[in-house]
Amino acid sequence: MGKFTAYKLPLKSLTKGSHTFDYHLDKQFFTDMENTDVRDAAVDVRLTVDYNGDVYALSFNVSGTVTLLCDRCLDDLVLPIDTRYDITVRYGDCYNDDSDTLLEIPDSDNFLNVAYMIYDTVVLAIPIKHAHPLGKCNRQMSALLKKHRAGADGYADEMLDGLDDDTDDGGTTAPADPRWDALRNLSTDE
Repeated sequence: MGKFTAYKLPLKSLTKGSHTFDYHLDKQFFTDMENTDVRDAAVDVRLTVDYNGDVYALSFNVSGTVTLLCDRCLDDLVLPIDTRYDITVRYGDCYNDDSDTLLEIPDSDNFLNVAYMIYDTVVLAIPIKHAHPLGKCNRQMSALLKKHRAGADGYADEMLDGLDDDTDDGGTTAPADPRWDALRNLSTDE
């Protein structure tokens, strides 16, 4: 039995109307997908298939949590996932996925494996930057980062500022970079 046989959707055997399929994703699902970023997961997927005799309207509702490493302190970071993905599937002469909203599969296929659609939906819902909110990182690691940043360039200093803060600044603005002041003066000089 293959790793993703549980995600085979029996399209040709579906009757007209609405059908619901439920899936639960855990760490093993992401290991099978060869994703090393996701350390743990508890994600529920509800797939609703509406078949009208011509096309299949697939609607994926995904919710749960994934555990990743924080980019700053390397502690576990639990991120909530709550997203939706809709796609229409129809039978045709050959496989065609040129459109984001329409997937055409060959008439010879009795099943559609939705494992990669689910995987892509979850992974695209994860932000690029995996970091705790300011002040929530591991204090020991934050102290080490501040200690070893001596001699680092200004960008690293700006990025690491706020690691020891206990609260978010609530939207206050940082002091302006003097290089921008010189550029602003160029536009006002006439």
